[in-house]
Amino acid sequence: MRLAFLPVALGLALFGFTAAGAQDRPKLIAEFKNWDAFTYREDGKPVCFISSSPLNSSPRNVRRGDVYILVTHRPDSKTLDEVSVYTGYPYEDASTATIDIDGRNFELFTNADTAWSYDADADKDLVRAMVRGSKMRIHGTSQRGTETVDSYSLLGFTAARNAINKACKIR
Repeated sequence: MRLAFLPVALGLALFGFTAAGAQDRPKLIAEFKNWDAFTYREDGKPVCFISSSPLNSSPRNVRRGDVYILVTHRPDSKTLDEVSVYTGYPYEDASTATIDIDGRNFELFTNADTAWSYDADADKDLVRAMVRGSKMRIHGTSQRGTETVDSYSLLGFTAARNAINKACKIR
């Protein structure tokens, strides 16, 4: 398994995953090129997600925590394809992050070290582009004013998403 599990464990902590609140730990469904698919139960309800880490980040000389992206299904709360970006540093206050997929841009709002789409429709559009795309770059600005770019491969994204759709019984 690649290093993706470490960020995933951190992501679960940010989701509120605790021993008291969940019945099990995340289980790897499978690895799909640059994406890993997982499932677990949160308060007895299924949660499925995929994760990837950037292939390249710039600038290289900036010290950051774990950097990764998750796409999550929580079918019992009707949350599907929720995209969350963890940047490894606190974003500049009131800033936005931008995801560029093969030349198409998506704007996300930021809070602390995380960025999200503005609503479920924006998530759907973003995920559709991820399914069709091959390369993804995420641009953000830290509280210190450092502009970063994280480059991801979308190879394996669709297969990983299909795996969590099946695991969480999404049609």
